[in-house]
Amino acid sequence: MNAIIQQLFKFKGGVKPQTNKTISAHEPIAQAPLPARLIVPLHQSIGGTPNPLVVAGDHVLKGQLIGGPDGWLSSAVHAPTSGTVLAVEDHISAHPSGLMTLSVIIQPDGRDEWLPRTPLNYRELAPERVREILRDAGVVGLGGAVFPSHAKLSASKTVPMEELVINGAECEPFITCDDLLMRERAEDVVRGVGIFRDLLAPKRVLIGIEDNKPEAVAAMQQAVKSLGEPFEVIAVPTRYPAGGAKQLIRVLTGKEVPAAKRSTELGVQCFNVATAYTAYRAIAHGEPVISRIVTLTGNVEHPCNWEVLIGTPLGEFIQLGQPKSDTNGYLMGGPMMGFEMPSLDAPLVKATNCIIAGSPTLFPPKAPEMPCIRCGACADACPHELQPFEMYWFARAKNFGKTQEYKIFDCIECGCCSFVCPSHIPLVQYFRFAKSEIWAREADKKASEAAKARFEFRNLRDEREKAEKAERLAKASAAKAAEKKAAAATAEASIEPATGSDGADTSGAIAAPVDADAAKKAAIAAAIERARVQRAAAEPKNTDGLTIAQRKEIAEIEARRAPLQEQTDPNAERAKPGTALKEVKG
Repeated sequence: MNAIIQQLFKFKGGVKPQTNKTISAHEPIAQAPLPARLIVPLHQSIGGTPNPLVVAGDHVLKGQLIGGPDGWLSSAVHAPTSGTVLAVEDHISAHPSGLMTLSVIIQPDGRDEWLPRTPLNYRELAPERVREILRDAGVVGLGGAVFPSHAKLSASKTVPMEELVINGAECEPFITCDDLLMRERAEDVVRGVGIFRDLLAPKRVLIGIEDNKPEAVAAMQQAVKSLGEPFEVIAVPTRYPAGGAKQLIRVLTGKEVPAAKRSTELGVQCFNVATAYTAYRAIAHGEPVISRIVTLTGNVEHPCNWEVLIGTPLGEFIQLGQPKSDTNGYLMGGPMMGFEMPSLDAPLVKATNCIIAGSPTLFPPKAPEMPCIRCGACADACPHELQPFEMYWFARAKNFGKTQEYKIFDCIECGCCSFVCPSHIPLVQYFRFAKSEIWAREADKKASEAAKARFEFRNLRDEREKAEKAERLAKASAAKAAEKKAAAATAEASIEPATGSDGADTSGAIAAPVDADAAKKAAIAAAIERARVQRAAAEPKNTDGLTIAQRKEIAEIEARRAPLQEQTDPNAERAKPGTALKEVKG
């Protein structure tokens, strides 16, 4: 059973910041009221941007599909409640850049009317069909990465699945949404884990929870026991960032996932507990992801965990916690990896697990940045065994090639290095800057290479077209020469051989060859004859029912044409004046 004592492993580095979790974990999950309007971004997960399926003026029901996935690595978006679509337009996003993103703006009608739902028994469905249902329900990783979950539910074809790791560590300070979820809805979480287990068929299922959440550990152990599942619920030491996927896999299994590999290549897959919960609701209740539990904490009068609709504007949500008068900003996420929300108009999205109201007391102004003293504390704290001080120097010097040599893209931006830096250097900000510059340069390089490829292809196409044109002209010239040669042969054959008085052929006695002008005239005559045959073939055949006036008009035209024919064809028989008219009269 889950009471089995398992050997735990350690990961390198990490820190122990003050957790600040108890202030929001003493009350049960509350239901947030309907906001005045909802702003639902279409792009809320890794992958493509869903295609909008509604327009302004449409009436939508709760759970209705409003953004269809644009590919396999994409996830659907749904209406969080019933109401009217006010607009489909760009709106400020929940991102530190404050950039605009295409969003569906809905005015709730207050009825909160659901679209008809269809609960399913996933055991009766093919695994691929279950994955499609999860994609269409908008199930993504709710631990922060928001990676489409259905794409992670395909086991490796070459490596057998050994362990399925369920992440309930929740190591970031202040955040308690997963803690409360496991306390209050443990059985639904375990049922969702069962769906993942049946799709991946691992040998073991390990549920890791930090040991500073004893109530959540007990609730999950009881749920596993009551449902008769052979899952192992394991309390792991509290150390940031134990909630990182690679770190938790290391602690529970002893396997270290290299930077250049995926965990599935080692026979391990990892999901967040909230992701398992939403997967169960999508399958067993037909409910897409339209809400999530969000911790509202920090400098507020009423810190609590709220189940809030996706798309709720930050300005309305924070009023539920009653911010104090000295609040000076709001963080989305925790203090280690979170970012300051750009505007109160920005909406809450699937990635929003916590909003922290800041104040000068809670988050004092940062000390001024001092020169690096190369103490090495950042390297000791880095859970990925990088050398942050080296990456910092090269990022600051804009020597981005060197930062890549020091594996800057292995950095998960956990903030441990900045947390321990005695010089108060915002190391993570330098690393993010370097990454963005490298990505921008790579994009420019790809665009340049694409332009070069288009230019070379156009030149190749022009050369090909010129060659094809020259080939056509050569063929036409050869055909014309052959035609002339054939016409000359025909003309030569049409000349009767000279014979003597006794009937003998005397053509061989002619000393001079056939005159070239005669051959040319014969060719012209042959061409005229072909033209006459073509004209005869093209003459209309439906002249039987003509009136006398029409016949007379035709005869006059033929009489006018006769002199022209004599000029072009001296051999043509001249029509006698009035012949055509007599024929018409006759």
